[in-house]
Amino acid sequence: MMGSIDVYFSFRSPYSYLATPQILQLREDYQVAVNLRPVLPIAVRAPEFFDPANAKRARYIQLDWPRRADFLGLPNQWPNPDPVVQDMQTFEIAKQQPIIYELTKLGVEAQRQGRGVDFAKQVSHLIFGGTRDWNRDDILGTAVTAAGLDLTEMKSHLPEGDHLEEIERNQANLDQVGHWGVPTFVFEAEPFFGQDRIATLCWRLDQHGLKRV
Repeated sequence: MMGSIDVYFSFRSPYSYLATPQILQLREDYQVAVNLRPVLPIAVRAPEFFDPANAKRARYIQLDWPRRADFLGLPNQWPNPDPVVQDMQTFEIAKQQPIIYELTKLGVEAQRQGRGVDFAKQVSHLIFGGTRDWNRDDILGTAVTAAGLDLTEMKSHLPEGDHLEEIERNQANLDQVGHWGVPTFVFEAEPFFGQDRIATLCWRLDQHGLKRV
């Protein structure tokens, strides 16, 4: 018996990044297909989420994610450049977002080529691991190669592809299962939100007899 897990993931989410080692481990420990379902960051999907009149949510994330990374033994630096063009004082989102749209489309293409979660792991570790100018093709290409893919070949599929439509479907499906945030893991239509809920997901997989022996 083979199960299936959909992972709703944003390349600007530090918590998505922090989940990647455990996401890969799910494939090792359980008889499951793990499918990357890239979505745009909530700052782009719902700019009002970071309301400058109530900055506590954003301030807490800035405090918490490096602490959580230290706890997990993972490197942590805010990306340079930021995948989302945003004023971090007012939280205003720029109309033009050249990096995050292409990056999210590449995540869709990676999943289509069967290497979605491998791509997510390698690229997110590049983004949040302190690599300056991570989005340069020569630097990003090295991480993509480590995921078993070719950046130039992947990019050739983007101009005429329906990658944006798939991103929009992913966002609609995330909403349909009852959540908005990332990472969200969906197994048998049941959502598990957050890097710290993977243990609960594993408990559910155990109940379904999917543990590898």
